Amino acid sequence: MKHFIYFAGLVLLASSCISNKRITYLQNLSDSTAIALDEFIPFAEVDHKYILQPFDIVQIDFASADPELVEGFTFLNAPQNLGIRSSAGGGASGGSDPLYMTGFSIDQDGMVEIPKLGKIEIAGLTEADAKSRVQAAINEYFKEEVFVRLRIAGIRYTTLGEFNTVGVQIIYKNRATIFDALANSGETSLLAKKNKLFLIRQYDGGTKIHMINLNDRALLGSPWYFIQPNDILYLEPMKIRQIGTADNLTASLALIAGLLASLLLIVNLVSGDL
Repeated sequence: MKHFIYFAGLVLLASSCISNKRITYLQNLSDSTAIALDEFIPFAEVDHKYILQPFDIVQIDFASADPELVEGFTFLNAPQNLGIRSSAGGGASGGSDPLYMTGFSIDQDGMVEIPKLGKIEIAGLTEADAKSRVQAAINEYFKEEVFVRLRIAGIRYTTLGEFNTVGVQIIYKNRATIFDALANSGETSLLAKKNKLFLIRQYDGGTKIHMINLNDRALLGSPWYFIQPNDILYLEPMKIRQIGTADNLTASLALIAGLLASLLLIVNLVSGDL
């Protein structure tokens, strides 16, 4: 009986341990794609220019030497008056998303409606091409020079599963990596399956699910290194979560160890009486 309890305790502790290989980022996991430290890693040969889609939000600013020319094109509570331009990142899980109220939303037909200019189709275009199209429209409206600036109103993405912060997040940049998204979401929990991050991405006419291995250094050169607006990131928990979460796992193991010690004491006392 004593040997059985010792063996059960060892098995339980062994099954409760999490290997560093399962939680360490950017390891060399594949000999064929081994990447040494200080080695230059080029980006994957894909076009990183984001294509605007219906339901995206864009920020459009107008500027002119004559301020009166652009008064009718801006909102009274324009983003520059909200003090968020200097922000490099931030979450929106608390419901604070000022650009949702002050930006220009692209409707389901791919059109954005601008005061005085009416509806302009910009879905399916890059930021630069969309800016040129709006610039051409305003050039027809005014003889004087009016400058247009158009950009994505932050990168919105959603985190689900084993993230320390779940919900809709925003990074106020025009380009962000998967690790920017992780850091902006408060990192992953200890029990997250970092080798199986599911990235759900919208494409023209549908959605695809991609699986990413955060443990593998080859990720730096993969097409999924950069996130895009409207991405959904989902992390599954390890099976060890059945014993406890990352916060109470130590307490759970301590309780189990205490119970095993009590059983051993009882066994020793019974053996001594016999």
